[in-house]
Amino acid sequence: MAAKKKKEELDSEIELIKKEYEEKMSKKKKAKDKKGKETDDKEKKKDDGEDDSKKAEKERDEKIQAISNKQPPTSTDDIPRIYELHKNIFQMRLDRIRNAEISKRNRERLKNPSAFPSVPSGDP
Repeated sequence: MAAKKKKEELDSEIELIKKEYEEKMSKKKKAKDKKGKETDDKEKKKDDGEDDSKKAEKERDEKIQAISNKQPPTSTDDIPRIYELHKNIFQMRLDRIRNAEISKRNRERLKNPSAFPSVPSGDP
């Protein structure tokens, strides 16, 4: 089921990229139709338009390849993962817990007024 879900997500992302590409191409065609008046300008724009369309196709293909390459192989999903806790990370966790306990005890000591010495009562 997980593989099927990943496949659907991948397909949906590819469809979005294709739609973006189609929108870019349609906008370029509309812009060409509005601006093209002289034949010389049209020839220059066609050359530029062909280059732009090739670039846009390359970008679309690269995005699709990047998304498809991003997905890890699904064969490892069936195997349970084994994690190893390194000594220094475990020690850091212990230190953090100890420091929290020490600071809690210190706060409790400071809240208790009997822990402080009293002012001497008597004439000097």
